[in-house]
Amino acid sequence: MAKRMLDCCASDFAQFTKADLLESIQKSEGRVIACETIGSVQPLLGNVTNAEFAASMGADILLLNLFDVQQPVIHGLPPVEPGETIRLLKKLTGRPVGINLEPVADDAEIETDPMWAMSAGRRATVENALRAKKLGIDFVLLTGNPGVGVTNTAIEQTLRRFKEAVGDSIVLAAGKMHAAGILSEAAENIMTEQDIASFVEAGADIILLPAPGTVPGITQEYAQRLITCAHQNGALTITSIGTSQEGADTDTIKRIALMCKMAGTDIHHLGDTGYFGMALPENIMAYSIAVRGVRHTYHRMACSIAR
Repeated sequence: MAKRMLDCCASDFAQFTKADLLESIQKSEGRVIACETIGSVQPLLGNVTNAEFAASMGADILLLNLFDVQQPVIHGLPPVEPGETIRLLKKLTGRPVGINLEPVADDAEIETDPMWAMSAGRRATVENALRAKKLGIDFVLLTGNPGVGVTNTAIEQTLRRFKEAVGDSIVLAAGKMHAAGILSEAAENIMTEQDIASFVEAGADIILLPAPGTVPGITQEYAQRLITCAHQNGALTITSIGTSQEGADTDTIKRIALMCKMAGTDIHHLGDTGYFGMALPENIMAYSIAVRGVRHTYHRMACSIAR
């Protein structure tokens, strides 16, 4: 039987199965913090990875964006063989690590900022899912970066393939933080109850949706309805700040945090572009304190990876 994530140390995470990870999250009753970071840019602290920085501020789960499984790079790590990149990061942080993969068609007409330009190792292919498993990834999030053109239909189809290929060992999360370039799936149409039911049936363990107040039309009541739907279908949820408000003032962050808590989410996500690369560190701590108080926040921050 898995401990609740609030009480876990590095040695607990190291032994977790997929089922343990999901049980641990559920037992924490809406007090799990996931932070998204980018390892392919210069870290804010120079020779310390953004993921380590996020972990030090209270993140329970680390999510890597723009991570290429065919050319693994996380700047700030000590010298490491590419195939050992994720395992070294997990050793240094003592945290579960996930990555984003994006279901974008090869012939998709993408109009986006060059910073989000697609690479082969970020596409949500079965080959890349198997590479992620080999690298030691704990979970994969199927989603889309700004403007890349990911549709909910593509996410559902990819989930079915991933469930068969890696679903026995890797947690599968799916959803959208924003429209990702699909205007017909913007605002209140980003995620629907039908999308959630379809994702869960296709293999999703966790459903991702925008946090209230981060996307036009996404209110606390709307998020609560979608979260209830996910729970009724047997999935956990993660509310996401994916619209750069991870760089807002701490008062705004705390308001979003409490709305997500009241909506019933299991995991709270902060995005990677407070400055480009990770959320503002003070916002990670402020969010954590808002949803679980100083005791659990400081425990996560202080607990040695040698435990």
